[in-house]
This record gives sequence, structure tokens and C-alpha cells, in this order.
Amino acid sequence: ARPRMVRLGRSILTLCVLVIACDRSGDDADRSRADVDPAPPDRADLRFVVVTHGVAANPFWSVVTNGVGDAAEELGVHVDYQAVVTFDMVAMSHLIDAAVASRPDGLVVSIPDEDALGPSIRAAVAAGIPVISINSGDHSYQALGVLAHVGQAEYDGGYQGGERLVATGVRKALCVNQEVGNVSLDLRCQGLIDAMAEAGGSVSVLAVDLADPEDAQQRIRGALVADPSIDGILTLGTTGAEPALRALEEIGRAGAVPLGTFDLSPTVLDAVRDGDMLFAIDQQQYLQGYLPIVLLTKYLETGTIPGGGRAIPTGPSFVTAETAEDVKSLSERGLR
Repeated sequence: ARPRMVRLGRSILTLCVLVIACDRSGDDADRSRADVDPAPPDRADLRFVVVTHGVAANPFWSVVTNGVGDAAEELGVHVDYQAVVTFDMVAMSHLIDAAVASRPDGLVVSIPDEDALGPSIRAAVAAGIPVISINSGDHSYQALGVLAHVGQAEYDGGYQGGERLVATGVRKALCVNQEVGNVSLDLRCQGLIDAMAEAGGSVSVLAVDLADPEDAQQRIRGALVADPSIDGILTLGTTGAEPALRALEEIGRAGAVPLGTFDLSPTVLDAVRDGDMLFAIDQQQYLQGYLPIVLLTKYLETGTIPGGGRAIPTGPSFVTAETAEDVKSLSERGLR
């Protein structure tokens, strides 16, 4: 019965997207095409390409790919998912260029670095390929000519996380950045910095390597030992959160130092449930994969994008001890 309920929920979600598209009015209510073909395309002929900075094997991005795959199957369209092996913007720009050269019916991209990826994205737009951005790029997508963005407001997530840390008495926080160069992560840290500053506190930023969790653990441990006044931690992803948990356990301060993170994993959700972590910020990455395929399909069929090209927020929302167990069951099914 549960798979049927999931399918029903997705159908309702798709219907809601369409209702939004039809309900808005005004000159700038919808990003429209003037050259809509009165005969809609055959969905079986539609091909979209998704290019991101996250490999499908990454626990976070595997949920994104689940959303992409489910939307493609339900709508009957073809989708290719491509990603760089490491955080390499030159390689990612080449993937976008290759996708554009293949002339897909639509393109979905993440934009962790506007300067590096901008020329490739603009080339796609200039070639008449509809583009939607996901995950990172909420601050830059409009300037690049992208139709819409699906993701969370990164700065707001950091700021709200900072407010929650401040409420527990934190006055000196550590912001652990596992992907230096990703502008979205910089925005998360900046939100934390501003929230702490308003409360008279401060933030230290620590760079770690998401590909080396053992080294990340030792770097976090070293920062806490070197500066005992650090009384709170915000990590910008689970690849920072799990090493931070182990570092706190190693120095005997697990549960004593308020720790929050962006994104979800079974380990993180267990820690939130058990009180070893204060919160996890959920950006609902399944929807970041699912919704763009729906939006592109309907754009080609109707010539409109819901919200006039405004960002469609999938977060931030906060998972706490009260909700962690319920969210974990969805996470285990690849939906959160």
C-alpha cells in the first residue's frame, strides 16, 4: 500500500505545480514562450540532461537522482544524469558544453560557481535550450537567463541555524566547510556569521575535504582543542557533520557542544533523535531532482513556468529530536 501512496503523493504534487502555473496572472506572472507549438511534443521523444557538481554515489545526490528518475518514469521522458567526479568547475563546464552540443530538449544544472559555469550556461540559453537550476544558484540563476531555480535559500538556512545555536547560548561557533569554492556554502557560513554577530558572538571558518573524512575529523578535533572557547558547531553537509560527531566523542564533548548541520543521513538523524545533535537542515533534495523534470516537461507543453521564473524553495526546514525518527524512515526509502 505504501508505494501506491507515494505514487499518489507525487501525482498530487505534479497537479499542484500545474495549478500554480494556471492560477497566476499578470504581465510577469509566468515566464512564457511566444512560440508555443499548438501540437504539444510527444513525451516519449523528449530528452533532458541534468548536470550537477554532485556524483550520484554521494548519499545526498543519490536522493536527487531518485527524484530525477521517478519524474522521468512517471512522465515518460528520457533523462541523462551527469556529474563531475570531484569538485572541478572546469570539468563541469565541459559537461555542460557537451550537453548543449547534444541539443537536448531541456537542461538542468547546479550552479556552485557562477563565474566558472556562467559562459556555458549562457551558451545553452542562447542556443534556445530551456534551463532550470537546482540546489546551488539561487543568487545567480536569473542573471544567467535560467528559467527558474529549485532549491533552498542558502543564506537563510545559515542564518536560521545560527539563531538556533544562539538560543542555546552559543557565542563562538565553528563553521565547517567541506567544499571550499562552492558559493552556496559560503552563503551558509555568511548567514551563520551574521546571526552570531547580531547576538554579539563570532564565527571561525574551518575548511575540510569531503573526500577525506578521517582528516576532517582530525581538523575539527584540532580546532576544538586549540580554542576551547568554541561552544557551537554548524557543518555545511553530512560529510562534515559525521566527522564532527566523532571529533566531539573523541574529546569527550559529545552532546555538550551544540552541533547542527545542513542535510540528512541516517547517522545524522540518529544523532539528532538521541540528542547528540541539535538539528539538521533539510533542503528536500528529492524535490530538487523531481520538480525540474516536471517543470521542463510542462514548459515545453504549455510555454509557462510557475511563479514567473521565481525561485521555488524546497527549504530550509529543520529536523529536530521530535521529528528525526519519522524523517529517517523517508530517508531510508530515498525520499529525504
